[in-house]
Amino acid sequence: MTDFPQPLYVCGPTASGKTALALELAAEHNGEIVNADAFQLYRGLDVLTASPSAAERAAAPHHLFGVLNPDEPNDAQSYATMASRVIAEIATRGRTPIVTGGSGLYLKFLTHGASPLPTGDPAIRAELDALPLDELVRELQSLDAAEAARTNLRNRRYVSRAVEICRLTGGKASELRDQWESANRERVAALRGFVIQRLRPDLHARIARRTRAMLDGGAIEEVAAIGHVSPHLEKAIGFREIQALLRGEIDRPACEELINAATRQYAKRQETWFRRESWLTPVAR
Repeated sequence: MTDFPQPLYVCGPTASGKTALALELAAEHNGEIVNADAFQLYRGLDVLTASPSAAERAAAPHHLFGVLNPDEPNDAQSYATMASRVIAEIATRGRTPIVTGGSGLYLKFLTHGASPLPTGDPAIRAELDALPLDELVRELQSLDAAEAARTNLRNRRYVSRAVEICRLTGGKASELRDQWESANRERVAALRGFVIQRLRPDLHARIARRTRAMLDGGAIEEVAAIGHVSPHLEKAIGFREIQALLRGEIDRPACEELINAATRQYAKRQETWFRRESWLTPVAR
């Protein structure tokens, strides 16, 4: 057993109030905040990505915010490597790492390690993409009934990925997943974290307020000035919408509504992701 402070994780959908809760926990637990948002890792788009303000950063030490150039590639494994080093360094100083963000895959790599599942194969993926969903479902049920039973069979991406894993390995996706979960059981038992939950109308209102504040507060100017960005950073919600606004293809109200809609959809996906993480303690805000 280690005497070092163990990390606290603060998760939740976008605009739910993760920064505020992380600051509260940092004050209570002698903590330092570690970013777990895929886009806040980059410098140059602080307003667009809702990075902590200067006042918020002054309230507690912050790490891994704005550490990458806009054109640098990044992925979940690279993030987990960076974050693990930072978390260990904070803990060795006797302070509590407060890891906060809404990027579920990044958090999964950090807390559970990389999945043993094989990477995608373009040829198999193209073949599966050409099949109708009902045929994919039948193949999955034939290859791996256990995986089919716990997969949302209406979600083509989930079904296709499960079939792809079975084809690539010659085995069952369910067995690989179960082996990984079993190996991680002790590690997961030691995890401590919270997931913020808000009523849907409240969350949507917060998203709308933040989008308007973002557009009023400099996000348009950030995108105009940023120059070349990595394909990953280009996926940040609002980036392409603001580019369309700058090109004159849409007006400001349309830009705002497109960002709101994309953010609401993203928040819904985040809520679904975090519901599967049973180690997280729900916190109503």
